[in-house]
Amino acid sequence: MTRTLVLLAVVSAAGAQAPRVGDINFYGLRKVTAARVLSALQLNSGDRLPASKADLEDRIERIPGVGMARVEAVCCEGPDVTLFIGIEEKGAPLPGLRTEPAGNATLPQELIDTYQDYLIAVARAAARGNAGEDLTAGHSMMADPEARAAQERFMAFAADHVELLREVLRNASEPDERATAAVVIGYAPGKRQVVNDLQYAMQDPDESVRANAMRSLKAIAVLAAKVPELGIRVSPTWFIQLLQSIVLSDRVQSAEALVTLTDRGDRAALDQIRAGALPALAEMARWKTLRYALPPFLLLGRAAGMADAELHQLWEKGERETVIRQALGQGGGAAQRKRGG
Repeated sequence: MTRTLVLLAVVSAAGAQAPRVGDINFYGLRKVTAARVLSALQLNSGDRLPASKADLEDRIERIPGVGMARVEAVCCEGPDVTLFIGIEEKGAPLPGLRTEPAGNATLPQELIDTYQDYLIAVARAAARGNAGEDLTAGHSMMADPEARAAQERFMAFAADHVELLREVLRNASEPDERATAAVVIGYAPGKRQVVNDLQYAMQDPDESVRANAMRSLKAIAVLAAKVPELGIRVSPTWFIQLLQSIVLSDRVQSAEALVTLTDRGDRAALDQIRAGALPALAEMARWKTLRYALPPFLLLGRAAGMADAELHQLWEKGERETVIRQALGQGGGAAQRKRGG
């Protein structure tokens, strides 16, 4: 499930102290260096979390060559928060997103309320350590009974209202309604028939819509791999394009979905990754926060033709650079891996 993102904000509780910054991870850097960004921010690991997200982004955007900046704090690694700093350099390739729809399609209030109940139930389940889910049916079914009850209502609605969900994804002016539809349409019984709708939603201008569409497609990809005779095909194209996004959830969700798509060695997907995703994946595989770095690391190794068993051994040994260099064509081979890069 989605990990908790905490906005940088002024600590309002009297006497409360802001948490400290733990790992600092970067993405989108091409010409601009991490050192240059940290210098502009006057920020290092161990410092108190700054009060203003907007101020940090403004400072980064004043660096020559930076068009846009994005700072997100992710809770939590122990008592610290993890900071992700993304930049969009001027002239860098960007994913093409659709313009905001202006139609009047809407969902029933009952479904919107069910979705809000579901989000609350998921948050409670996560707090209790009960956020496990099963994706083998092609959609999420959570272990938590409250969340699962809402998901069962999604299944009932989607079975009878696929056309309405499609219309909302394309024409609803409210992003929250499109985000709800991107979850619920994934529960439709005809998974093959809704893949294109979800891939359309991955081009939505709203990041929550894209994130929900990617989660729905990831679950469908699990079913597609489990039951290949269903003929379900989830394209890697938009996941690869969103690896260029300045939005952290776009990158994280895309990498996780691509791992699912390549679990069984999909050659076409791996060819597309080699052609258009290696630099972005290499940057992410170098992230200090290991749970976020592992999916892109696996994708790089698979793109380099390495077996998962070998990749896990190298990961445990801390030999990320060996795999990264081999994937990028800067080295590799058994002899180099034996030397530890």
